[in-house]
Amino acid sequence: MDLTTRLQELGLDIRRLTRLQGGDLSEVFRLETADGTLVAKSGPQVGIEARMLEALAAAGAPVPRVLQATDTLLIMQDLPEAPATPEGWRALGRALRQMHDLEGAASGWTEDYAFGAVRLDNRPTSDWPLFWAERRLLPFARTFPDLASQIEQLCTRLPDLLPARATGLLHGDLWSGNLHFSSAPGDSSGGYFIDLACYHGDGEVDLAMLHLFGTPAPAFWDGYGAPATGWQSRMGLYQLFPALVHLRLFGAGYRGMVERCLSDALIA
Repeated sequence: MDLTTRLQELGLDIRRLTRLQGGDLSEVFRLETADGTLVAKSGPQVGIEARMLEALAAAGAPVPRVLQATDTLLIMQDLPEAPATPEGWRALGRALRQMHDLEGAASGWTEDYAFGAVRLDNRPTSDWPLFWAERRLLPFARTFPDLASQIEQLCTRLPDLLPARATGLLHGDLWSGNLHFSSAPGDSSGGYFIDLACYHGDGEVDLAMLHLFGTPAPAFWDGYGAPATGWQSRMGLYQLFPALVHLRLFGAGYRGMVERCLSDALIA
């Protein structure tokens, strides 16, 4: 069934579809309807993403409003893109700190997720180093046998390197491309979180990801406040997971990133 037919079945009167730049794992379109514009996202995980958006909205985080959702189709508020501003960065920093301070019952999430072929096992644990080892790093020891001994060695050290318990609310895939700045009417801050992969854990996971492909503007830290002492020494431990995901999905061009993260993590 084509996308237009699926949208019509949701009761939408579509006048025009325009493909937008989106992630590598789903398709994103702007919909022009008789009542205005919306955004549609189509993919195998978007029903789960809709529930993550609703969870973050309930926690007070700035995210696009979910209007309708099925397992494979998500209809959201359209937030026209605008240049980043210090106010937007500051608001996102403040919102992220509030998320990280909002503790859950355990590390993990109520549903598993996936980045394409990379399954994310989100089964909760009360032990954060165990979650990071078994749910995030050790699956790649099987995927990349040549890296297995280093990954396994690192995982034996995690109880000495990471907090025993960490249950803050995470974005889960917080690179700069998943921060969206908008000039939506009535929005005084202009910053939103998009393309979520939520779970509960150590907020430094998000901070590490935010520094993997760039750095946030100084105003971000005005809103977020001071991170925990020594967070930069743990950055490689947390950047290793997205680096391994990229190596698995996009190939050998990310091998150097993985090796750098492993090296940084093993000397932490």
